Amino acid sequence: MLSAGLCVVAALLVVCVTHWIYKWRNPKCKNGVLPPGSMGLPFIGETLSLIVPSNSLALHPFIKKRIERYGPVFRTNVAGRSLIVTTDPEFNYFIMQRDGKLVESWYLDAFAKVFAQSGEIQPDTAYIHKYVRNTALRWFGVESLKDRLLPQIEVLARKTIAKWSSKESIEVKSEAATVSIDFGAQQLFSYNPEKSPEQISELFKDLIQGLMSFPLNIPGTMYHKCIKNHKKVLDMMRVELKERRLSLDSRRGDLLDHIMQEADNEKFLTEEFIVQLMYSLIFVFSDSISTTLALAVTLLDEHPLALQELIAEHEAILKNKENPDSPLTWNDYKSMTFTLQVINETLRLANISPGLFRKATEDIQFKGYTIPAGWPILIAAPAVHLNSTKFEDPLSFNPWRWKELQSSFITKSFMPFGFGLKQCAGAEYSRVLLSTFLHTLVSKYRWTKVKDVKFVRAPILKFPNGFQFKISAKNN
Repeated sequence: MLSAGLCVVAALLVVCVTHWIYKWRNPKCKNGVLPPGSMGLPFIGETLSLIVPSNSLALHPFIKKRIERYGPVFRTNVAGRSLIVTTDPEFNYFIMQRDGKLVESWYLDAFAKVFAQSGEIQPDTAYIHKYVRNTALRWFGVESLKDRLLPQIEVLARKTIAKWSSKESIEVKSEAATVSIDFGAQQLFSYNPEKSPEQISELFKDLIQGLMSFPLNIPGTMYHKCIKNHKKVLDMMRVELKERRLSLDSRRGDLLDHIMQEADNEKFLTEEFIVQLMYSLIFVFSDSISTTLALAVTLLDEHPLALQELIAEHEAILKNKENPDSPLTWNDYKSMTFTLQVINETLRLANISPGLFRKATEDIQFKGYTIPAGWPILIAAPAVHLNSTKFEDPLSFNPWRWKELQSSFITKSFMPFGFGLKQCAGAEYSRVLLSTFLHTLVSKYRWTKVKDVKFVRAPILKFPNGFQFKISAKNN
């Protein structure tokens, strides 16, 4: 009897597990048909396929294989989260135009935990998002760049590259990340790396790789290191806030001062919100600028004609000045046409972010399929950037292609900084910083590669061997 009972229980258990697995792999849609795709294994979905390394700048195989099998819009599951992936340029544009209506911002669990997208802090509400964006634009937008930041960035570029040239060789990405983070933190809260007990740049390096790794929070994993460093930065910012509140008469004129002054009028500007906001703003400086600069240096080294044209553009800027050593002006920056083409092409190939995340707020119909309300959507911009029907010979470094592209095409097919009202407020700042560093580098220095660069996507772009270069001053 006992044996028969155990058999019945086992049979029922098998039936229940089988039914559960079937439901996992075949989610239902009440008001239509879901896009095709696979939900992978229970609990982990297709996460393992997503983080398998690919040794190329090409589109990650996870996306490429599913486009070939299911088409440009498909469903999947990552880290236990069901989501829709879209690589269709027209549908991407359709979604982004309706941001705040059909869709709203959404974050993977790892990002949500680090950037506190829950509870008291809700930076995605319309009013708070507008405040944060306007504040960032006031500090890092065009007017601030013209009046205040461009001269500082040029001084930074000159000092930094002169220091690099005194070394036997440098790892460009790591060095550029340190400079970018430290300078950004200086603008935000007057950070001084020589006086700080913690080197903030070290706490932010490899952050994006930690966030995109498997979210296993145990010692030794990248994710655990990411969470640990996150806590250290927040603690640092809490100490900074406490010290400033104890000495309110001592103003430093930085962004943190400005926000603290507005805290009395804006109730959402609590201590935790300010601390988290500072963290999020430093994050903007942490990876994209350094990766783009390092990759641009590498690609220019491999494409001498592009480097030659870039040098000619910057030599012409210097020749047009009464004093070649005088500071760059905003007009000088706006004349860097080929430089911006090089930056665009580097951003297109780098695809530093896997895309933009949104969540459907109501059912969305697309080509006979339904994306149900509540489902997250990944707008996979890299798939468009590397689409041969959009960009001819997409894996080639061709800055000249940007001469012929229409602005309407670029708007729909090129989204390195996002789109519309939620486009990164630091987009122009990034371009100015990159342009200024390239100006200083190509007009006053030359460089040679010390060892070959290896590209790995997993799915974030990584460089296991680094970008090792020797930088030398030109003998003018």
